[in-house]
Amino acid sequence: METNTSTTPQYQSLPAPPEQDEGGSKRKWGLIAAGVIIAGLLIFGFVMLILADPATTAEVRDIFIIFMALILLLLMLSAVVLVVQLATLINLLQNEIKPMLQAMNETVNTVRGTTAFMSDNLVEPIIKVNSALAGFRGMRDFIRIFRR
Repeated sequence: METNTSTTPQYQSLPAPPEQDEGGSKRKWGLIAAGVIIAGLLIFGFVMLILADPATTAEVRDIFIIFMALILLLLMLSAVVLVVQLATLINLLQNEIKPMLQAMNETVNTVRGTTAFMSDNLVEPIIKVNSALAGFRGMRDFIRIFRR
């Protein structure tokens, strides 16, 4: 019984690129609708404040000022944390990474010197001896041809 052992490769067709799913489109339209609703509510709130009595507007203004002060406090706290993290990173770079890089540089220089020493004192003499032996073999073979 013979089996067909063809050596030609069998290629499979690549899958079709995926179509853009409807979920991404629905999400985009949902975000647009949410933005429009929020903008409408803000406009409605401003109009209501304009039409309200001055005491209500002053209360809303005071609440807004307190809210902005809390946001500013949060931003300043975030800036302090960022500066502390930056100082920690600089300390890490100066006291840990820099000595590691210097040690690595010294190691590379040592390897470079060892390689040059090995090349000069081991590899070159072996190559010279092998080339001289090859020359002697060639001369020996040349003399053998004339002896026959």
